[in-house]
Parts: sequence; structure tokens; C-alpha cells
Amino acid sequence: MHLILWRHAEAEDIAASDLARQLTTRGRKQAQNVARWLRARLPDDALILASPAARTIQTAEALTDQYRVVRELAPDASVEQVLAAVGWPEGLSSTVVVIGHQPTLGEVAARLLSGGTDSRSWAVKKAGVLWLASRDRNGGGEAVLHAAITPDLV
Repeated sequence: MHLILWRHAEAEDIAASDLARQLTTRGRKQAQNVARWLRARLPDDALILASPAARTIQTAEALTDQYRVVRELAPDASVEQVLAAVGWPEGLSSTVVVIGHQPTLGEVAARLLSGGTDSRSWAVKKAGVLWLASRDRNGGGEAVLHAAITPDLV
């Protein structure tokens, strides 16, 4: 399984609620640039999952109109909720893109890449992507990092 963790692009600081925060003009450009990079690399059957927050939905829409909003990916999601939502390590699809939030995405990456020994949150820049894959190694499963991209690099 390929698991792509994509943090939402830059959003406004103030709105009626946290879930209502919209992307800024800069955030829309970030989302479009990263989406272009992803589109060139994603398989046709990639499953796109987004948090119910407006900013993650807008980030997803820069990539495709074929995405699912998943309540378990909301800003207060736990690592366990994210991993259950994507079906890690087998996956709901061979490639799953999660468009979500910090610190959760950084916590997911830390847990998977450390083999479960790191409970901290790794920093993920706004609109940044961490592309992980599960694999069997010596009879056990592990995660490997395929790519780490920021909007400044695409």
C-alpha cells in the first residue's frame, strides 16, 4: 500500500469555526502546484480521502472531484483513526491519499517510519506531502519513505 499524507494548503486564520476556514489565495496556488505534481504520479485507482474541514476539501478539489470526506480525519483525529480510515497496512486501495491536518499527519508519519517507537509529531509544512509505502521485510511489516515534497519544491 502507498499512503500519501498531504497537509492542507495555507488557510485563513479566522473564520466562523475551525472547520469553516478557507484557503487563502496563496493556499490555492500551493494546492494547485502540489496537485499537479501528484497527478503526474498517482495511479488512476488512487483513493482520495479528505477531512471535513473546508480547507482540506478545497485542497482535494485542486487534485480531483473524486474524493471522499471522512469524519475520522477531522482536525482532532488520532493516529489510530487515520490508520483505520485508510486500512493500513493492506489499504482500502493500493494508493490512498489523506488530506488532513497537523499534528496528526506528522504523528502518523512518525509512528509508521519509526516502527511505532516515536510518538512525537513530525513537522509537515502546509501543502507538504509525505509519501509512504508498506512492505514486508524479514517476515514483518514496515513503512518506507518514498518522497517528501513541499510546495516550494514543485
